[in-house]
Amino acid sequence: MAKKLPKIGLLYLDYVLRFFDKSNFRGWPDKIETVVYHWKGDEERFIKEVKKKKIDVLIGNIPATAYETFRKIARELPNVRFIPSLDAQFANKSKENVTRFCWKYDIPIPKTYIFYDKEEGMEFLKNTIYPKIIKRSYGPSNYGGYYVHKVDSFEEAKKLLETKKYCPIYVQDFVPMSADIRVMLIGHKPVCAFWRRPPEGHWLTNTSQGGSMDYMDVPKGVLDLAVKVSKAANAEYWACDIAVGKEDGKYRILECATAFAAFPYIRDWIGQYLMWKLSNGRFPKPNIPVYNWEELGKIDSSLLRTMRYITFGRYTPSFDGAYFLNRQKMAEDGSVKALWELDEQYPMLNTEDRDYEEWPSEKWDFTGKCKGFWKGKSPKEKQESNEEYVFEEPQDAEPVTLTEEQIINFLEETLGKKRAKKVLDRMDAFNIAYALDNNPESLLELKGIKDKTLQKLLIAWEAFKKESVEA
Repeated sequence: MAKKLPKIGLLYLDYVLRFFDKSNFRGWPDKIETVVYHWKGDEERFIKEVKKKKIDVLIGNIPATAYETFRKIARELPNVRFIPSLDAQFANKSKENVTRFCWKYDIPIPKTYIFYDKEEGMEFLKNTIYPKIIKRSYGPSNYGGYYVHKVDSFEEAKKLLETKKYCPIYVQDFVPMSADIRVMLIGHKPVCAFWRRPPEGHWLTNTSQGGSMDYMDVPKGVLDLAVKVSKAANAEYWACDIAVGKEDGKYRILECATAFAAFPYIRDWIGQYLMWKLSNGRFPKPNIPVYNWEELGKIDSSLLRTMRYITFGRYTPSFDGAYFLNRQKMAEDGSVKALWELDEQYPMLNTEDRDYEEWPSEKWDFTGKCKGFWKGKSPKEKQESNEEYVFEEPQDAEPVTLTEEQIINFLEETLGKKRAKKVLDRMDAFNIAYALDNNPESLLELKGIKDKTLQKLLIAWEAFKKESVEA
């Protein structure tokens, strides 16, 4: 008799559009539940609903502002498996968490300095060598903008921090890069990767500012680093942004997380992988050949974003020789391998089921240190400031249910029809909405969206969602 399948629940939050829906789990024979968290004060009701529905597995990404709350919720639901785990989502919360994760696992990143003592941070900035990169670390991405700044002097750094009031003071050495590469992985196997190259004279790789993007010849060393990072995170699905040093050619992690924008067919692959994992092999593991993105990337993005359930046959010499035997890749060391040989080096693996917390909040949540970091304001003024420790959750929130047509109308009204069409040609409406809620800076990769446009979009997006609930 076949072992009973676990009961799946999809985790949603008010004011945050979904990454998965039931269609990503095509073929799952049992009912898939949904559970919606209504933010502040909803913990007890949410826990009761999960128990009442007898959910065994909760699937979904958790926004930065709800991360610590969900660590507490997870402790109250010891028999429920969260996918990705709260530990796997540790890097989602802040840039500081990405840094601490990389420090622990000896993963290469730009040299980073983190200060929770304002005077100590300012003293460092007064005596350090410039240029430097200053980033916002904590805070809800959907209420912010694109908070990465290059500063060329102490005066510039001081003015920036006194205006933005970032806490902690998060500083990195400026490393000129020839490009960065986004790698997406499922079960520690690279399933999509692409280059983003900065325009001449620029240091950011935004395609909106003239940068270029392509899927060809991603180095094997970049894929190997992405696999190492995914395994360290023990993540079922994962994405890394990896910088390629302009002067030294070294690879360094810029960002990594389980929350990222992805075409629907990639979300289908994740769903299929999770079905395989949760069924102990009753459902087949997806077969996704490495470097498949070179061929899929040739399809117009306006068509690619509509494609679902893309599958590949497995390599057999008698049938697939023309493609698999003739296609070869050269590694950085000069060795040449056939695609099928490379594919064998990147197996899709199961993640480890753990019964312990790697990143408990008691040890790794430092946000309390930011209270009063920028002194000299009344409590009311502090509450209205943009200090990092003020993580405002929506009050009395209601679910946001938006159709594709509503999202498109919003984009047309905010950007204008011509610019909205250009943006929608590169990314589907639901992915844009997801990015606005979870990873807004990723939209800077799209032609037609620059920093000021993104700020405008974010402000309009919050107002639009609020109006949608009240309507």
